[in-house]
Amino acid sequence: MAAPDRERAPTIVKLGGSVLTRKREVERLRPKLLARLAHEVASTTQSRVVLLHGAGSFGHPGARRFGLARPPEDGASAAQRSRGAAIVAAEVRRLHLAVLRALLAAGASPESIPLSTHAVQRAGQLRSLDAGPVRDALDRGRLPVSFGDVVPDEAWTSSILSADTIALELVRALGARRVIFVSDVPGVYDGPPVPRRRIVAEVSSATLEGLRPPADRPDVTGGIRGKVEAMLAIAAAGADAALISGLTDGALSRALRGEYVYGSWARAPSG
Repeated sequence: MAAPDRERAPTIVKLGGSVLTRKREVERLRPKLLARLAHEVASTTQSRVVLLHGAGSFGHPGARRFGLARPPEDGASAAQRSRGAAIVAAEVRRLHLAVLRALLAAGASPESIPLSTHAVQRAGQLRSLDAGPVRDALDRGRLPVSFGDVVPDEAWTSSILSADTIALELVRALGARRVIFVSDVPGVYDGPPVPRRRIVAEVSSATLEGLRPPADRPDVTGGIRGKVEAMLAIAAAGADAALISGLTDGALSRALRGEYVYGSWARAPSG
């Protein structure tokens, strides 16, 4: 395989479910935020972009209900799990269609690339992902759009492939130079939830060690701890990774222009 062309290296944007939807309300979109973020993506001229999005209140409740982020329970049939996977896949695609429509309204030329037919997992861990369709869409001047999804699993029948994991794999496959995670928070908070919390500007292994998984209503894709793990892995793979707020007008646009905007960053090693 030829080495990635750094001059044509894309930027990967992941719009989190927390900023696209109201996560405590089932299938509740935040249309104004989606429209603005779609416009910021569509308006960039500085880089080639791959857009990913989370499932938010469209996919997470079903994924928890059917246990798709954990091993099948004793006595559960493969047919029951497959039925749950089909329901969650349909729920996520309703959000995906809304994202595509917003991008079209903003003037972009999106190409939908569901990765459920291009990825395989085993026991919830990614085994293979074919990035060819994403690369081909970029080469045609299109905006590839994919999302966290339910994918085939060699051990569990089906399991969740998060958009964060997809971002890491695309960094490796495409030589992406920057990954921008857009959330409803301005970064990784340092310390407990008290007034005037500080944002960690540079995340590190020490940042990760200070985080604990949430005790109640865990995020099926790992929550903030999983985000920091993904950011550190992306940096180790050679791309800068950022967690920024999608609630701030223009922050995504500036990050797409190459600015180090306010938020939490994991920097790729220099040289």
